[in-house]
Amino acid sequence: MAAIHVTVWDETGGEGVPAVFAHNIFTWGSDEVYGFAAQRPLADRYRLLLADRRGYGASPDTARSDFDTDADDLVDLLARQDAKAHLLGHGNGGLAAMLAAGRRPDLVQSLTLIQPSAFSAAAGNPVVEAMLERVRNSAGVPDSVTPEEYLRASTEGLGMPVPDATPQRLRAVATSMRERPVWEATVPLEPLRAAPWPTLVICGTWQDAPETYRRYAGEPLIACAESVADAVNGRLLRVPGYYPHTQQSATVNAALRELWQTGAAKVAAGSRTA
Repeated sequence: MAAIHVTVWDETGGEGVPAVFAHNIFTWGSDEVYGFAAQRPLADRYRLLLADRRGYGASPDTARSDFDTDADDLVDLLARQDAKAHLLGHGNGGLAAMLAAGRRPDLVQSLTLIQPSAFSAAAGNPVVEAMLERVRNSAGVPDSVTPEEYLRASTEGLGMPVPDATPQRLRAVATSMRERPVWEATVPLEPLRAAPWPTLVICGTWQDAPETYRRYAGEPLIACAESVADAVNGRLLRVPGYYPHTQQSATVNAALRELWQTGAAKVAAGSRTA
């Protein structure tokens, strides 16, 4: 298996419990715009491992990004740690994190999902079904569309600011344009529901998002987050905005510290009773 790139932030001298992060589209692990740069303060007590999914950041190219391959990469990364890890995923990275945690729950100490793209968990929800019908019936991205054009259409076209079109950003966009559709994924929920570790699901309120962006992306993601939290008996945390870990980093980081302490306590309790 080709190794993915992992950015390590660690101020503990190697003594911190590992925390593995999986990013969404258009980005990479340490990205300041859409990635996890705002979570770097957590490195004071934890060893942060920011994975770049294939085709993103400094990881190898891939013909087509695939959530199953991403999940395998995350399992491999988790298995190489010297302790059970906290696992966090955002968007499509959240879907991969759910698959990885379901395959190897024994490697996980807690699970955090930020607006995960696990739409199978919300099957039957009218908002999600309308979104899926819309995207399934779309013509897809024409081959003539460039990553720069796609980036602008996906941001400015929805009333969002356009990030700088750096080579690294455009490579991430090009990979995102050919990702395997997330609606093809079916997440086995029972292993997550039965897991001994805690799960936190985070979503924005989307109240201040551009109207088009909120309608087409925000409302389905909120419905999905609610369904996932209910399906896995997780805690649902709502925060203002639409990029929780960047726009509300202080609130999210505080919630992560609390969750990770709870996860560690449960692991310790399980070790004593084993």
